[in-house]
Amino acid sequence: MTGSEINRASCVCGSVKIEVAEINPKFTVCHCDSCRQWGGGPLFALQCGTTVKFEGAESVKEYDSSAWASRGFCSNCGTHLYYRLKKTGSYNMPVGLFPDLENLEMSMQYFSDKRPGYYCFANETAEMTEAQIFAYFADQV
Repeated sequence: MTGSEINRASCVCGSVKIEVAEINPKFTVCHCDSCRQWGGGPLFALQCGTTVKFEGAESVKEYDSSAWASRGFCSNCGTHLYYRLKKTGSYNMPVGLFPDLENLEMSMQYFSDKRPGYYCFANETAEMTEAQIFAYFADQV
């Protein structure tokens, strides 16, 4: 975890400001169709827990993207802010929102069997396939 300091981020236009108490430096990468369609490539996501504060929350638009998660973005500039797990309320936020974080490590790749052949990562990580993800979330839908 990043310790007791508050980590701050904002959307591109500054309408939404975010404060996060804890960020796990071991980030995940998601290759699912939704993440790649949403952002044009895989989503690099930091686990940020539930202690997240938003200033300008009226500019946050949330989309119910799957049976187990919703996605949030700035309704003014479109910046991707998070995907939030419905069962736990835990936020996962794009790594790029926090450019000053140090000691980050890619630890997991989700939907590894959906990763297209036109990119790959040299990092050796744990991986979960689409079938493994659906089995993992089966009790949450």
